Amino acid sequence: MHEDLATFVREVVRAMGYSLDVTVEQAEDHVRIALTGSGGEELLRRKGEGLDALQHLVSSAFRRDVKHDQRVVVDYMDFRLNKDRELRQMARFLVQKARDTGIAQEIGPLNSYARRLVHLEVAQHPDMSSESQGDGVVKTVIISKR
Repeated sequence: MHEDLATFVREVVRAMGYSLDVTVEQAEDHVRIALTGSGGEELLRRKGEGLDALQHLVSSAFRRDVKHDQRVVVDYMDFRLNKDRELRQMARFLVQKARDTGIAQEIGPLNSYARRLVHLEVAQHPDMSSESQGDGVVKTVIISKR
């Protein structure tokens, strides 16, 4: 499956006009598709909307091939890796703030991928809880004490 993923992504980015290297890595809870090379910076414009769209396309195309508890993550030049790290750090900060003040903290609006990262981070703190609120695809996460 990994070679099929790499081939698919390579063909899509080539059709988009980019000449990028594609590497597929297996992680515990996701399959990471790392794109490297010059010229793909347009994927990162507007907070990575192009990268999000490519990830959605790949996820849809390989939905049946990826295990139920895994996700496909497409990254270019570690952009998403760094953003994920920042988001987890922000979630930890808000967990501590909610714990210290007793006031629920809000983060968002976030897409489903980002919300999942926040929920996983909050789940590491047994005295805290998180809940998605809102309509549509982009929602807010509320972090509060149990």
